[in-house]
Amino acid sequence: MADRIVGRNKKALFKYKIDSRIEAGIVLKGSEVKSLRAGHVGFENAHAVIRNGELFLRSLHIAGYDNARHGGHDPVSERKLLLKRHEIKKLESKILQKGVTLIPIMVYFKNGWAKVELGLATGKRKYDKRQAIMERDQKRDMERFQKEKRRWTG
Repeated sequence: MADRIVGRNKKALFKYKIDSRIEAGIVLKGSEVKSLRAGHVGFENAHAVIRNGELFLRSLHIAGYDNARHGGHDPVSERKLLLKRHEIKKLESKILQKGVTLIPIMVYFKNGWAKVELGLATGKRKYDKRQAIMERDQKRDMERFQKEKRRWTG
């Protein structure tokens, strides 16, 4: 799938229930590519929108590149995503449902090209989040117990 993962949106899987995933290319400037290769990406409040039949990624923070000429790039500018027209139409029909949004899950390089994995997501309720925290804590406690058991028996 991905040659090299640049960044993951860790909070996305906690805040949202991901229904389906899709891969899209990103239109970037040279300084943005250099910064991505260095791993400088932030996902806070990032989401995708469809406008005039085109898909755009908003609020994805790609830090400035120090060695860029002419000032480089705007860190949180809107970036165009590359998908086929019929894929955008399909996503648009799904996004029109109440509570459904497109969020970036991870940014990576595939065969030298910058890609973003988008998730069709619905927001989790507070009790869903509490359930996820409880399951994570129980799993951690079980692993800790198993580790201690192996240490004393073996």
